[in-house]
Parts: sequence; C-alpha cells; structure tokens
Amino acid sequence: MNPTVDKVTDRIRRRSASSRGDYLERVQAAASISPHRTSLSCSNLAHGMAACGHGEKSSLSGSVVPNIGIVSAYNDMLSAHQPFETYPAAIKRAAAENGAVAQFAGGVPAMCDGVTQGQDGMDLSLFSRDVIALSTAVALSHNMFDAALCLGICDKIVPGLMIGALSFGHLPVVFVPAGPMVSGLPNKEKARIREEYAAGNIGRDELLAAESASYHSPGTCTFYGTANSNQMLMEFMGMQLPGGSFVNPGTPLREKLTEEAVRAALRITNPGDDCMPIADIIDEKAIVNGIVGLLSTGGSTNHTMHLVAMARSAGIIVNWDDFAELSSVVPLMARVYPNGTADVNHFHAAGGLGFMIRELIAAGLLHSDVNTILGPGLERYCVEPVLDDGVLAFRPAQEASLDTNILRGARDPFDAEGGLRVVDGNVGRAIVKTSAVREERQRIVAPARVFLSQQAFTEAFNEGSLEQDFVAVLPAQGPGAIGMPELHKLTPYLGVLQNRGHKVALLTDGRMSGASGSVLAAIQVTPEAVKGGVIGKICDGDIVTIDADAGIVTVESEDDPATRPSPEFDLAPSHRGMGRDLFGAFRREVSGAEEGAFVLARP
Repeated sequence: MNPTVDKVTDRIRRRSASSRGDYLERVQAAASISPHRTSLSCSNLAHGMAACGHGEKSSLSGSVVPNIGIVSAYNDMLSAHQPFETYPAAIKRAAAENGAVAQFAGGVPAMCDGVTQGQDGMDLSLFSRDVIALSTAVALSHNMFDAALCLGICDKIVPGLMIGALSFGHLPVVFVPAGPMVSGLPNKEKARIREEYAAGNIGRDELLAAESASYHSPGTCTFYGTANSNQMLMEFMGMQLPGGSFVNPGTPLREKLTEEAVRAALRITNPGDDCMPIADIIDEKAIVNGIVGLLSTGGSTNHTMHLVAMARSAGIIVNWDDFAELSSVVPLMARVYPNGTADVNHFHAAGGLGFMIRELIAAGLLHSDVNTILGPGLERYCVEPVLDDGVLAFRPAQEASLDTNILRGARDPFDAEGGLRVVDGNVGRAIVKTSAVREERQRIVAPARVFLSQQAFTEAFNEGSLEQDFVAVLPAQGPGAIGMPELHKLTPYLGVLQNRGHKVALLTDGRMSGASGSVLAAIQVTPEAVKGGVIGKICDGDIVTIDADAGIVTVESEDDPATRPSPEFDLAPSHRGMGRDLFGAFRREVSGAEEGAFVLARP
C-alpha cells in the first residue's frame, strides 16, 4: 500500500475508535433477532402482508424466505429517475424466481438541481439529503425486511439513501442505478452557448434549443457532476454491481444488471454463510477508497460534504485534511466534462471504472482487502459486464485505455495529484476544484467585489461594472444561512469575463459542486458568514488571495477584517416561500461544511 494512503486510513481509524465502536454495538444489538419478522406480533405481520398475494403471504408467514425491501427515488420529472418506474415489478419477478419476496418499502423525494438551479427551490437542495435519509429510515422501520435495494442516482439522493441505510447497518443493502442518457449535444458546445447567452450574443430560444439537445432523454445527465460521482463511489465502495454505473437505461444489459442486483442481495442475506450487512462493507478502508475514487476521477466537490456525512453515519470521522493528504498522492486519471470534453459514455467506452480500479489497486492506492456486496476483495470490481448469448457475464477490464485523451493509467496520469485542494487562511477553510482550472489560473490576487446574491452579481455584469480583475465574494450562502445553494448561475458570466482577459475568481460559503468550471473557485468556506466567519466581513476593495497550489485563502486590508463587527444579513426573503418556511430547524441545527453540513445525529 502507498504509505500515505495507509497513514490516512490509520489516522481515520484512531480518530473514529469511540464513535465507530458505538455504532457497531448498535448494529450488533439490532442483528440479534433475524429474520426480524419473527419479532412482530401476529397483528403486526398481518398488516405488513395484507396486500400480498396468497403465495407471498404463505412465504412471509414463515421465517426462512427472504423479504427484500425496495426503497426508490422514482419520479417521472427527473430524467435520471424516470427509468425506475418499471424496476419494482422487475425486482419482484426476479425475487420470486429466486425463491424470495420483494415489497416496495417506500419512496424518497428526489429533486433535480438542474431544474432548481438559480431558483428559490435550490435552497432546499442540500437539506433534501437529510430528508431522504429520514424517509429511508421510515421505509425500513417496519422491521419486515431481510435486505434492501436502494434505487437512486442523483446528487443528494444516493448520499441520503446511504445515510438512511447505515442506520439499519444490520441489513444487507445493494444500490441499484439506472444509467446515463445517451450522448447528446457535446458538453463543450453547451458551455460555449451558455457563455454566448450570458454575453448577450444569442437569445433564449437558441439557449433552450441547446439545453434540450444536451438533456434530451431518460437517464442521468452525462457530464461528470455529483450524480455520476455518486455512481462511481458506489462501485469503489463495493455497494453496487461492478461496471454497471454507466450502462444506458432501457438496454438488455441494464435489465440483466437489475435482475442480478436482486440475486446479489439474496446471496448476502441471512441465513447463510455469506451474510454481508452494510455495516461490514462501509468501514474506514471503504471510505478511503471512495475518497481515492473521487480524486482520481476529478469528481464532485459536493462529496467533500456527502462522504463526510455518510462516514459519520457509520461512526467514522473524516475531515478535509484527509482529502488534501490523499490528493497529494492520488493521480488524476480521467478527463470528463467539466474537466475535459468527453462525457461519461465516452469514459465508460474508453475503459471505465473497472480499468481505473485495477490500475489503482496495482499502484497501491486502493485497499483491496475490503468487503463488497459480491464478497471479500475489491479485485472483484476489476471487470466489466457484458451479455454472452443473452446471459450476464463479467469479463476482465481492458488492459489499456482505448482513448488516452479521456482515461489514463495510474503511471501515466493527466496530473500526479488529485483534482481537489484544501485552502486555509484568515478567511477560514475552503475547497478548490483544480482539475478543470488551467495551472496559470490557480492563483489570483485581486480586489474583492462583494455580492449578497447571484442576482446582484448578474445585475452588475449586465450594467458593465465588472470589466476588471476581481474576486467575487458571496457570503451568507452557507447551510446555516439559506441552505447552501449551488451558485452555477455565476459560471457563464465569470467565464465570459475570464475569456475577455480579466483575472477573476469566486469566494463563497455556498457550493458549486461537480459542474465547477474553468474559473478558480474557493467554495464551502467554513466558518460561514452567519456563524461569524471572516467571509462575511470582507468589504469591496479588500485584497483577496486564493492560491490553490500553496493552499492559501486570505484577505488583506488596512485594518484586520477579523476585528470588524459581524454584519446583519437580511435573510428573511430566503426563508419564506417554496417550502423554505419548513426548514428553519434544519438551518439552526446544521453543522459546518467540513462536518458534512449534517443535520441528523452525528458523533
């Protein structure tokens, strides 16, 4: 093993000893009764199977036939989740064919950041993760199930499902994806058209036509944002079938993978020698493997919060220093938009995750001695799925990348380091995604321009008052302020200014996520402005330095900004309407970004 990977893993294990021990004790106590239906009274059980057919009732009345709980994020507005409509019926058929029963345990909400981007609904986006975790817990709370299948793909949905499932750590859990839409308008062209619209060179009709050509069918968006980073994580952490993340919806291979997910769940379900509850899979090594996967693929910055929150749900304490130290030794092996021009379909065709996992194991950068839904050993994931005369099979991953402009080996990477940096200074701590930012743009020293909303920024752009070098500072965007919305509305405008030759950057306690573009952005600043963070005290004209290479984020002025009084932000308009009135308790209780922006119980 790489000594740095070993050192970080050991540090996490020692840091987490008490909380992890408490978690495992709770899991063991919950596992003491299995199958759990035997603990139900006759009235309880009668309610739980009242709607079942005669055969299912007969099976569930005993204690041997496994019952799988289906937890789904289906809705038909999200392109990524629309394919899940037909999954429950297919899962029930596959369960019956394998001598088991499956019941739809419950649905969880699934909102689309692409729809809410720049809208008031975005203020609920991050908190939806905790709502999904709560909904997962409610779905599984009936104590009827011997295992669970979690159907989800997008940004907050997989982390929420994982957090909820980990509260039932005694259950085997398998995650089931639906795959990305086929490739549409190239992402580079989409970005160009967005900048043309921001510059006023084209109209809304042309912009909508381009967006519709890009997001055009059922399936996940094809750029490498948080949704597709989620799918990568589930493979790197052994929670999903190997090679299945980027198989398109509605294909015969996709259907066979869904059926195989049922069989995988049944193989690791009690009673049996191969029982593998989720608590035995998600341990310190699995979390480190997830971070390595994130860094080597140039994945979403959102996972510097989501992975932290997922880990804490299993009693494992991770912080940004762990991400930074691993980033120093993990090579960047993939160039997928926004870090390149290819999409996830091209990445999958070039060799995909099976190729990457094999390369990283060989380089000593992944823990192979971990448990997975297929059994012990991450080597099981160095494969890709295929159909052999209509039968699902797994063949060894490709020996070499089929397109080195998209995917490279661990010994010939695009960059010797991962795509994330932690910056620190008198402003606080923040995350910078460097993988899409040209090296000469990874350091900027410029005067601050402070805006209290994305709308204020766009108005200044349209007035022509931003034709200069500057750092756009957006405070009071954090989780405790307004729910930490993503600020992608700024991206095309900052891109236009950068293309005009200005040195520009962004500093915010809000988010930018996996679609962060080519403009330097120090995001998720902690402490946030409403908790007294210095970012809330920065004024126009203060000199801001963001240096990703040196790991620095500072502000300088004639006085010490830290000694300035904390301003009063008028956040009332952002706390009303579009459901935001209901989330006051979340805003009050949420932890800082480095602690996962977590509302639920945590060590």
